[in-house]
Amino acid sequence: MDIFKKCDDYITADIAKEQGYYPYFHELTSKQDTEVVMEGRHVVMIGSNNYLGLTSHKDVVKASLNATKKYGSGVSGSRFLNGTLNLHVELEKQLAAFVGMEDATIFASGFQSNLGIISAIAGRNDIIFSDKENHASIYDGIKLSYAEVVRYNHNDMADLEAKIMKTKAQLAEKNIQKGMIIITDGVFSMTGDLCDLPKIIELKKKYNLRVMVDDAHGFGVMGATGKGTPEHFDLMKDVDIVMGTFSKSLASLGGYVASSNRVINFIRHNSRPYIFSAAIPPANTAAALAALKILKKEPQRVKNLRDITNYMRQALKKHGVDFKETNDQTPIIPIYTYLPKRTMVACNMLFERGVYVNPVLPPATPMGECLIRTSYTATHTKKQIDFAVGIIAEVLEQLKDLQE
Repeated sequence: MDIFKKCDDYITADIAKEQGYYPYFHELTSKQDTEVVMEGRHVVMIGSNNYLGLTSHKDVVKASLNATKKYGSGVSGSRFLNGTLNLHVELEKQLAAFVGMEDATIFASGFQSNLGIISAIAGRNDIIFSDKENHASIYDGIKLSYAEVVRYNHNDMADLEAKIMKTKAQLAEKNIQKGMIIITDGVFSMTGDLCDLPKIIELKKKYNLRVMVDDAHGFGVMGATGKGTPEHFDLMKDVDIVMGTFSKSLASLGGYVASSNRVINFIRHNSRPYIFSAAIPPANTAAALAALKILKKEPQRVKNLRDITNYMRQALKKHGVDFKETNDQTPIIPIYTYLPKRTMVACNMLFERGVYVNPVLPPATPMGECLIRTSYTATHTKKQIDFAVGIIAEVLEQLKDLQE
């Protein structure tokens, strides 16, 4: 059988294109901001992860340009060899200090960060307890590690504890010792749920485990000063490993891991995705460093983000729009559309009327629970939100009877 047969047989996207409701790969021809130009249309952007609104900030853009002038467009090598800039080292120091860890190191992307962290710290003689709704990069990192994975029901701490107890009992019965770690998203990317970090830390201490938090959607968002989910719960000293990205609150591209000196030293010398990848370019590094400085200087951006998101929540309720209420802290609001075709058609209609949102379809969500994922920026205005919610309510009302 031809290995490419699956490619020839895949027609889902072709059907959506033919029927005019394919919602992906719109071309952006402007800066990423609260309003953008896509394919000649001016649209309000409520589908970006530009949480602090820093992608167009003059200091971030200036830092990026200056770094390119000084260091060139790239480093042409791995951090392990010729690719380490003083900018990389400075960013690592500032990140570690900001999140309250001894040390940090940076990766080429957020996805690669999880691949590199998990495949380095876990192996065949280890067990990873992973939330069923963790990001795909966590599960791919687990595959690379060859560690045993025990999946627990989403945010179900009773299920997690039961599985820890069962696993430990089985090991004790066979007189086997294995390293164990709980890995969870801090803020779950599709729904905006917060992990139950207080209970996870309680289980860590009770059963002598380690804990890693993927705070890609929590950094710059959660906590009084944007230090993330551990700060929000006042548990910064209790988490063993924190991972984050630059492509969201830090307006750039890349990722990082922060932990103890010994853990970071081990990752630097044993993580294959880290060792065998080129370092992030000077422009990206300088942009993330500038964005971090702004976050430190202007922590009110975190509050502004929370306020504008809650303004949207209240506006959706006022218009009778059915959305998933998880908490009032995260800038992600999933709006129910239930069926795949209705979701894609809704996204296209919204785009045509001046609002950009993201479709969430199986397998990212269970069948029958399709969503429009909306996300917000600290620099959104109430006028933009009022415009967007009006269009959303109008479109969803028109499509309420649309079936597959």
